[in-house]
This record gives sequence, structure tokens and C-alpha cells, in this order.
Amino acid sequence: MNLKNLLTAVVFGVSIATAAEAADKKVVVAYQTDALPSSVAIANGDFARETGYDIDFRKFNSGAEIFAAIASGDVQIGYVGSSPFAAAASRGLEVKAFYLSSISGIDEALVVRNGSGIESLNDLKGKKLAAAPVSTDHYQLLALIKSLGLSEKDVQVFAIPQPEIVAGYNRGDIDGGFVWDPALSELKKNGKVLVTSKDVADKGAPTFSAWVATSKFATDNPKFLKGFAAVISKEYASFASDKAAWGPESDNAKALAKLLGGTAEQQAAALKNLTLLTPEVQASDAWLGGGEKSGAGKILKDTASFLKEQGKISEVLPNYGNFVTADALNTATN
Repeated sequence: MNLKNLLTAVVFGVSIATAAEAADKKVVVAYQTDALPSSVAIANGDFARETGYDIDFRKFNSGAEIFAAIASGDVQIGYVGSSPFAAAASRGLEVKAFYLSSISGIDEALVVRNGSGIESLNDLKGKKLAAAPVSTDHYQLLALIKSLGLSEKDVQVFAIPQPEIVAGYNRGDIDGGFVWDPALSELKKNGKVLVTSKDVADKGAPTFSAWVATSKFATDNPKFLKGFAAVISKEYASFASDKAAWGPESDNAKALAKLLGGTAEQQAAALKNLTLLTPEVQASDAWLGGGEKSGAGKILKDTASFLKEQGKISEVLPNYGNFVTADALNTATN
């Protein structure tokens, strides 16, 4: 082979390798409409910029929809709640939570409609309530009803998407909904918060929301998860230390409104309702660390046990520690 042909072959080979590398750096990430500081990094491109990956962000209405997309192979990373997470893991879907977005707080709540006749928890019998299918809200609504000594025979529970909850609530078809923003803000316009996610957690049914990745993607792309986690931590640290940068007039609130819907004022208010954990706390045994002893794994198992009792799933696994990992957080913070 002469020199010209050799150089051509080398260049051709490098081009193929570069193209292959670029193809390997593509990922589909699913998100929801929750107000999170990290969503600003979706809007401004920081996730793609910091990780170097071509990221296709896709918006979904619920964690159940995201897990269906993960199971089909269309999505590699998603933002989900612990209830659909427990259901998916119990059915054998191989995923790992690598960052906790928030834990049970006041950002999710049961709102009851004005004129519904509901003044306290004692008034729920005979009422019509709704929550998104297989969501943390659905799980907590059912757990709340059980804690009151009631069942779905006493309280009608409709598992419907949030847009339908808002529409049914405004028509007067349902008496209340356990929802998150932007539906939470919409329902509050003609009702009041009866109980929050934190209240239900204190009754023994804690939840969390998390970023999960397929086990294969997590194994093959540890540097990406480290970078992705670092971007989230950066936004969370800014939110914790610079309140003015996240107020109703801020660029961040405006970016969230443009991406997620609603107004900047609503997004800024929703952010204040979040209960967030620092990376160090998340990486501890109380949450993502500790393997089989991880706190998040225990919440998943307890949730799965409840879902089986309710007839929502058929099997509870011996342990859910394999579905959570602190690796991305440990490398992001070391």
C-alpha cells in the first residue's frame, strides 16, 4: 500500500471511530412537569454541555409512562417516583436510581374542592378522589385511605392522568385529587390542601422521586452519570444558597415556566415546596448507599409490599438494594 492509500485508510478509520464514538454518546432522557432546580439545565443545555452527550429530552406525564418507554428500549434515563419504580423493579425491569430529586414534602398533596363537603379526613367516606396511575400520589392516596380504616369501597379512587384530574375537578366530577405541580396549583384555585405527601410519609408511607438509568447504561456510561449528577448538584446548590436567583422574576423561574408550563411565579412558588437532600446525605446508607441496607431500597420494598397487598403487582422481591446506587454521587463529590 502506497503512502497516499495508507493515509486515506487511516483517515477513513479515524472517521469511522469518531462516528462510532458520537453514536455511543447519544442518550434519551425522560422528564416530567415537576418544578425542579435541575430542569433549568434541560432548558439551558447544561446537561448536554457538561456531559458531552447528545441528549434527547422527552417530556412524559407520569413515571408509569416513563418506565414503559424504558422497558421498550426507547429511553435510557428517566425521572420517576418511587411507587412506579417499585412496581417496575418488582416486574423485573433492570434499572438503578442514581440521584434523588426530592423526598416526601409539600410539593405533592391531596387538594379537595370547595363545595365538596370535605373539611377534614373524617369526611372522605363516600367521596370521589383521583391520582395519576401508579404514581407516588396514587400510592400515598391509597395508603392514606387505609390508615383511616377505609377501603376503595368506601372512597372511590380514580387512577387517571393529571390533565384529566384537573378537568374533572373543575367540572365537579371529582371531589379532590392527590397531585403535583402544575396540577397542584390549578386545583388550589378552587380548593384547599387537606394533606401533604409529608403528612402521609409521617403516617408510614414515605416516597421519593429519583433519576434512574437502565442497569446496562449505568454500567457502560459511569462518567456520564457522574457528569449528569454533578449538574443536578450544581443547580441544587445554587437554589439553596441564592434564593434571589430563583424568585418569581428570575431567569431561572422564567426558564422553568417556558419548559414546563405555567407562570414564572407558579414555578418559583412550587420550588419552595420541595424537600431536597444534599449529595452527601443521598450517598449515605440512609438513602442510596449501603447496598442491601439502603434506605431508598427499603422504601421501594415497603412500597412494593403495599402494592401487592392492593393487588397492583404480583410479586415482592427479597431485596431492592440492587436498584439503587451512590456511585455517581460518590464520584461527583470526591
